[in-house]
Amino acid sequence: MILHVVASTGIPKEPNFRTAEQNEDMDKLFSVVKNHKSLDYVTCWFYKAAQFIQGTRITVAFVSTNSITQGEQVAPLWQPLLNQGIHLHFAHRTFAWDSEARGKAAVHVVIVGFADFDTDGKRIFDYLNIKGEPVEIAANNVNPYLIDAPDIVVDNRTKPLCNVSEIVYGNKPVDGGFLLLSPDEKTELLAKEPLAAKWLKPLLGAEEFINGKERWCLWLVGIQPHELRALPEVMKRVEQVKAFRLASSKAQTRDKASAAAFFVENRQPQGDYILVPRVSSERRDYVPMGFFDHNTISTDLNNMIPNATLYEFGVLESKMNMVWLAVVGGKMKSDYRYSAKLVYNNFPWPDADDKHRQKVEVAAQAVLE
Repeated sequence: MILHVVASTGIPKEPNFRTAEQNEDMDKLFSVVKNHKSLDYVTCWFYKAAQFIQGTRITVAFVSTNSITQGEQVAPLWQPLLNQGIHLHFAHRTFAWDSEARGKAAVHVVIVGFADFDTDGKRIFDYLNIKGEPVEIAANNVNPYLIDAPDIVVDNRTKPLCNVSEIVYGNKPVDGGFLLLSPDEKTELLAKEPLAAKWLKPLLGAEEFINGKERWCLWLVGIQPHELRALPEVMKRVEQVKAFRLASSKAQTRDKASAAAFFVENRQPQGDYILVPRVSSERRDYVPMGFFDHNTISTDLNNMIPNATLYEFGVLESKMNMVWLAVVGGKMKSDYRYSAKLVYNNFPWPDADDKHRQKVEVAAQAVLE
């Protein structure tokens, strides 16, 4: 007999929002699973159900938020289940599920059916419109990304798979906003303290880059104590950063209060770099990217590829890279999340000869122009 157990797992509890009891539950259940702290709390039901159905003919199906089939959660959840012998039998890809609660908050969900045995006649239900009806597709296999393909899981890598420029996170301020300035705040500061101009640099988060918004920051790397003391308005902002960090509940942030003039994490390249927003709209055919010099400061809402080549830019702005992102990358709501360790470092770059590299470079230059 086949028993279908269908249950809603509800809205996931991300690590920063879980209770101590929930964290303890996950530590016990996933004790032998690497990187389990990146998992949503809802994955407990999948893991526990897989344990219960071992050696049986029971089929289980859960409705869950779609994060369990995307990005960094795929490897720690599904690789242990695949190793156990779990097979996905059917799946509904992402669709919108309206809540009946007040406010009618819509959640993007999937339905995944799995068992401890394999079967023929696997099915994938695809939604061209996430609020519409699905199209049923016959599948030879349903893998953890809910596509008809072999059960291959992509995990984080610290270095690129191929011989290409390395990618790093942008600079992280953790400053309470006191080192960051709007155009009006910049004008006001310079009216009071013209000598501060030397220490002001254009700042780009993902929002500023994608939507062409202007923002500035105090970039005080290399400033001497006597120079800082000569800028009382700047010094006032530094003191505000110090107070903000000292008030933090995180010891690591409090430790950085002694260096309040600087961003908490400084990875600014010495030369040119490609800026890659970490989150961008799924409505775009391509993730916006661009070249910048070392005088433009990128925040940690972007990734940076220092010393990148025009060829690398061209490949990153290709349809091939976008398809890769759509399959293995995570999402924030329905927007693409371009992960350095998961998407970029695992990308299988083409083995191009000089002739093909030149063609890519010509196309890349046309994009930049």
